Amino acid sequence: MQRLLTTLTLAWLIMLGGCSQPDSLERIQSRGELVVISRNSPTTYYLDKTGPTGFEYALAGLLAQELGVKLEMRPAFSLDGIFETLQREDADFAAAGLTLTGQRQALYPHSASYYELTPQVVYLAGTYRPRETADIEDMSIVVLAGSSHAEALRALKQGGMQNLTWREIAEVDSMELLDLVNAGTAQLAIIDSNEFTVQQSLFPRLKRAFDLGSEQDMVWYLPPTGDNQRLLQSIDTFIDQLQRDGTLASLHEEYFANTTGVSRISSHTFTRNMHKLLPPYRELIKRVAAEYQMDWHLLAAVAYQESYWNPLATSPTGVRGMMMLTLPTAREMGVDDRLDAAQSLRGGARYLKNIKRRLPGDIHEPDRTWLALAAYNIGMGHLEDARVITERQGGDPHLWRDVIKALPLLQKSKHFQNTRYGYARGLEAATYVQNIRHYYSILEWQDIPENKALPPMRAEDYLPAAVSNVSLLAL
Repeated sequence: MQRLLTTLTLAWLIMLGGCSQPDSLERIQSRGELVVISRNSPTTYYLDKTGPTGFEYALAGLLAQELGVKLEMRPAFSLDGIFETLQREDADFAAAGLTLTGQRQALYPHSASYYELTPQVVYLAGTYRPRETADIEDMSIVVLAGSSHAEALRALKQGGMQNLTWREIAEVDSMELLDLVNAGTAQLAIIDSNEFTVQQSLFPRLKRAFDLGSEQDMVWYLPPTGDNQRLLQSIDTFIDQLQRDGTLASLHEEYFANTTGVSRISSHTFTRNMHKLLPPYRELIKRVAAEYQMDWHLLAAVAYQESYWNPLATSPTGVRGMMMLTLPTAREMGVDDRLDAAQSLRGGARYLKNIKRRLPGDIHEPDRTWLALAAYNIGMGHLEDARVITERQGGDPHLWRDVIKALPLLQKSKHFQNTRYGYARGLEAATYVQNIRHYYSILEWQDIPENKALPPMRAEDYLPAAVSNVSLLAL
């Protein structure tokens, strides 16, 4: 009997050993989904008219493809929220533009470095410019709460800079910091170099004062508990492969090197191009506009804003042609060849008409056209988010003059975290529409029989004061 019990006990222990808990990699592959927590910001992950995008989204998507699973990207609205998610094991890892620090390293497993960035001190041009760390004492400084920059300032204070003070902003996007410096509410902001590169065009008066330390490694962080060893090995092997085959360099180029905004094309340049580039396409644009019962001046203005009337135009994100259609939109509109000028114009005109039809029936012209153009650029979902914000702030969501004030707020986390579709480049969408209105007016003026030389309309004539004092971006 004793021998039988011993045998059964051994068998039971062997069975338990064979039924050990699966590790994190096995769980990912079993459920067929990779869950990643990220920041909803222009340098990490957000939605635009092409769908989900951003450097971290692209990188995590490649890993999901490598693992043969789907990617679920979840947004966080504070840096602390990212690490709280990891603590709860509600994500497989965090891909959020996070730098490697001693404090984080002691608490969380992390991947190999896949990018390097430099913390930068930013100030308002025309005010005092600090040139080294010792100069920032007694100045008002803002940083993101829970950031490596806050950690660095604490180290400086403990190292002897007793008069060093700063304010930690509980947001996830450094745009909030730049906004405070731009408004004069703070003297300095500390943000990472890649984020300043992406967003400096929105704040042309802000400049880099100096670098706060050397380059830092950007890494992915994993939950502090659970068996992550094989997942971490897979991630590191994946990153190494992307570095060796040039994919990482290509992603850096796509998402960071070409992100500086382009200033609004001057009226002089547009007028010159109108005489030089438009004539070969004028009759085609008129014909297509007539087919869709559109004002040809409007269709021509949209085509110029999209591609400068270049039928072969191609963007890094894959939109192509004179009307810069995405591949899904082209298919939906029956466009086989996006580089064919006639097909592209018809596809763009059809798409714009479809958007106008989808807008609420009580939105009237000309606001209906301006709102449809904003949706053409930013997507219907983000336009609806802006209209909701407009109504919350007491404006009329049917009027362009009110919605244009809300569009830039889609870039501020305290507003976009309470919307359905999250972060969007709202200021660019506002500028996109205003540029088209500007070009549209010039095209109409040049058709005036008297052919009088009229002064160009300024963006300020269209924009409310809250928007016109910000540098405008043209796509």
